[in-house]
Amino acid sequence: MNEAFGTMVQTKIRDSVSSTILVSEVRKIEENTDILDFFSKFHAYKGKRFFWKEPSGENMLVGIGVCEKIECSKGESSYSYVEKKWKQLIENAIVFNEFNHIGIGPVLLGGFSFDPLKEKTQDWDGFSEAHFYVPQFMLSEINGIQFITTNIFIQKDRIENAKVELEKNSFAFQKKLEEYSSPSEPSIKKITEVDRATWKNTVDKVISNLDGHLKKVVLARASKIHFSRELEAELVLKKLIQQQSNGYIFALEAKDKCFIGASPERLVKKEGETVFSTCLAGSISRGGNKEEDNTLAEALLSDLKNREEHNYVVKMIKNAMEEVCSRVEMPPNPQIMKMRDIQHLYTPVSGKVKETESLISLIRLLHPTPALGGFPREEALKVIREVEGLDRGMYGAPIGWLDYQGNGEFAVSIRSGLLHGNVATIFAGCGIVADSDPDSEYEETAIKFKPMLTALGGK
Repeated sequence: MNEAFGTMVQTKIRDSVSSTILVSEVRKIEENTDILDFFSKFHAYKGKRFFWKEPSGENMLVGIGVCEKIECSKGESSYSYVEKKWKQLIENAIVFNEFNHIGIGPVLLGGFSFDPLKEKTQDWDGFSEAHFYVPQFMLSEINGIQFITTNIFIQKDRIENAKVELEKNSFAFQKKLEEYSSPSEPSIKKITEVDRATWKNTVDKVISNLDGHLKKVVLARASKIHFSRELEAELVLKKLIQQQSNGYIFALEAKDKCFIGASPERLVKKEGETVFSTCLAGSISRGGNKEEDNTLAEALLSDLKNREEHNYVVKMIKNAMEEVCSRVEMPPNPQIMKMRDIQHLYTPVSGKVKETESLISLIRLLHPTPALGGFPREEALKVIREVEGLDRGMYGAPIGWLDYQGNGEFAVSIRSGLLHGNVATIFAGCGIVADSDPDSEYEETAIKFKPMLTALGGK
């Protein structure tokens, strides 16, 4: 260690109230490896893995193992708890990193639940209200360049051996790499979901709650897909990458479960002092050919119900961004975002964030947007808790990553499902407004099931 770095290390040792310190080292990989193959080859760490690919493929992360958990349970303020614990952890961390890239070094991986006040079911056992961890080992691919980050905790009085301990840890992990061939796709035995009449009754009940002040409630439903044997996350990720390449593809494991999906929707991204968000609400199916597809897109752009839903999201996100940004920019009218199975109304938003604000403070303000909760937010969430016969868990919630320099990105975890043994539970929702038609809303959720259903081998 040079003199300046050595002084910094001694200061951190002196100031740390803990007997151990997080030490992290970043190394550049000279020959790139396939990121899904890397995830798969650590199959021995199933239950302790994280996968992330943003739409352009410029930023991809795979976390393996758990170096440190940051979790909180019901009744705690999950946002402030995570922010406080993360700040404490990185303030005392010693980081060997000579590269100027986001998404390397100590990175916090995970997400929040949709609604901490909703009564929980056994489906989401293993996932906390805030479910985050620092991986023991992480592969980052940033703009085509790959890096390996190794994270360990070391006793204060052994800090001079940090490099040796990092080397040992890295070597031990390399030995865990194993050739892994994903098994053939299991067959679907049956699919169970709420019947149409029950769904329509719930939609009617929600419409009856709309009173002029409460303008929109997002109602979700689930479908359970039963397989002939256990379904592996690697197989689903491979299909999502092939079929939904322009989405946020993610997987977060906990014990014997995996929350997985391919979302079209960014919640927030922070890179330096610039932040980005997305207004995504209003949807329609894809056409069978280019002409039909464009006709449907034009119909979506001119549809009053969908434009109204979209405007609620634009208004809320703009107001939230203005609270924490010195400048906010967004186009005056929505565009069309085309995914494989569905197209959406889409308005990008960017801003210059104030120095006092963090990525988690933005998440706190933005989640849930009217596209996932409703408008106004608290009144809509109350109705959802009362009438929706579903524990959303992490569905529709923020999922992503945050690095030790304050950069990161979170998606809204829609187009997603929960894998557990030989059962996959997939989720979809739609916005209920005063002129909603229950049959149309049912069909909309069926369209939104398609990305996950197709990746799971259905039609």
